[in-house]
Amino acid sequence: MIAGLLVGGAILAEVTATLSLRASHGLTRLVPSAVVAVGYLLAFVLLAQALKTLNVGPVYAIWSGLGTVGALAGGVLLYDEPLRPGTVLGMTLVVVGLAVLYLYGGTTHE
Repeated sequence: MIAGLLVGGAILAEVTATLSLRASHGLTRLVPSAVVAVGYLLAFVLLAQALKTLNVGPVYAIWSGLGTVGALAGGVLLYDEPLRPGTVLGMTLVVVGLAVLYLYGGTTHE
């Protein structure tokens, strides 16, 4: 349970950092650049803690996949980036793939 919360926190930190990259304008704005640095550091610290008890392959796939979907959704909501049918299909396939990995790929140490 705690490891799952750590992964969730790592995903939120990574998405926040990724979205802040755009706001930083090439790391030339101080506050968004600091959010990038702190966000990625926090994401890796939380992920490392979760991996003390979870298997790296499925957890990394979940972290990176949901981070990708979160960054895409954030780009649509915050930056008015286009959301096309193919994008929605791709996001759906990522989420379905992650669900299969989670259910059948084994996220905990055996």
